[in-house]
Amino acid sequence: MPTSATTADHAAQPERPRMRADARQNVDALVLAAKAVFAESGVDAPVRSIAERAGVGVGTLYRHFPLRSDLISAVFRREMDACVDAATEIEGSYPPGEALDRWIMRYTQFVATKRGLAAALHSGDAAYEPLAEYFSTRLAPTLARLLAAATASGDVVQSVDPSEFLGAVANLCHGGGPASTEGSGQAERMVRLLLAGLRTSDGD
Repeated sequence: MPTSATTADHAAQPERPRMRADARQNVDALVLAAKAVFAESGVDAPVRSIAERAGVGVGTLYRHFPLRSDLISAVFRREMDACVDAATEIEGSYPPGEALDRWIMRYTQFVATKRGLAAALHSGDAAYEPLAEYFSTRLAPTLARLLAAATASGDVVQSVDPSEFLGAVANLCHGGGPASTEGSGQAERMVRLLLAGLRTSDGD
């Protein structure tokens, strides 16, 4: 049984050094490569294809992402972060109602090209459970902020739960079969109808 002194010594140990610049470059290259390969071939694509596109060896891939779920999660987090970051720029450039529309279409593009990733996320695999929390703490609050601004400006008259609205958009994007330009266009048209519904009162 460790003594209090041992515990204190352990607590006093210095933090792990930050990831080296070259290692960070490898991680970034792998995530970008995985994003491209997953979009082309699905999340079950051979890891060798990802490593080759990233310009690293398979051993380097496994060193940073021991499990396929680790790499899928990294891609999803990177894409969610980019989607959230886009909201700030959009909010500063457009009126509240238009900002809401533009960000929702940005989100639509995000989910429409992530069929395989979305399937993995909802596979029931415990490895992806943290992603659901990440979704609720990053994307849902972003939409809540945009909705609040559009409601305050009078552009939105319907009350809607942000998480439910994001889920509805995702269902529209993934309900039309294989990913394609035509399918993406259809999803965008349906999402625009969903947005129009926020601007119509029940009495109209």
